[in-house]
Amino acid sequence: MSLERWFRHVFTGRRALVRAFPPRTLAAIEQAVTESEQGHGGEIRFAIEHALDPAEAWAGKTPRTRALEVFAGLGVWDTELNNGVLIYVLLADHDVEIVADRGFNGRVDLAQWDAICNLMEAKFALGEFEAGSVAAVREVGRLIGEHYPFVAGARNELPNRPMTF
Repeated sequence: MSLERWFRHVFTGRRALVRAFPPRTLAAIEQAVTESEQGHGGEIRFAIEHALDPAEAWAGKTPRTRALEVFAGLGVWDTELNNGVLIYVLLADHDVEIVADRGFNGRVDLAQWDAICNLMEAKFALGEFEAGSVAAVREVGRLIGEHYPFVAGARNELPNRPMTF
């Protein structure tokens, strides 16, 4: 456990989340998810967490482990075609994780998801949280569309509004 990491989680408060993702940015992400889902048959959830509980950070919980918990907690795994995708941002660690449901196993290479995470992290490093998030949603939507084309009359199974905590 890194003391530096622990301090980041202790001192990265909700204000950091609101500065990076103000209401207009959350609205832009929601709009991007809505538009994206009109072009494919999958589901996208976007979640932003300012920091882990200090005890979890001290215990060494990884952003990936937390992303898997959020994936389960938000029910992203529970879509009819098992084609939900979570884009998870952990601000204190400057980390982005993408968790895709089992419907993508053997269809989308890990390197493709990692490329989207790297794109977001590069934009975030420049302070371009909205641009990075919207670009990532579009790229995730493009990948989903390659494997799950849009089906007329399909219902929206998950909320499009980003989750913040």
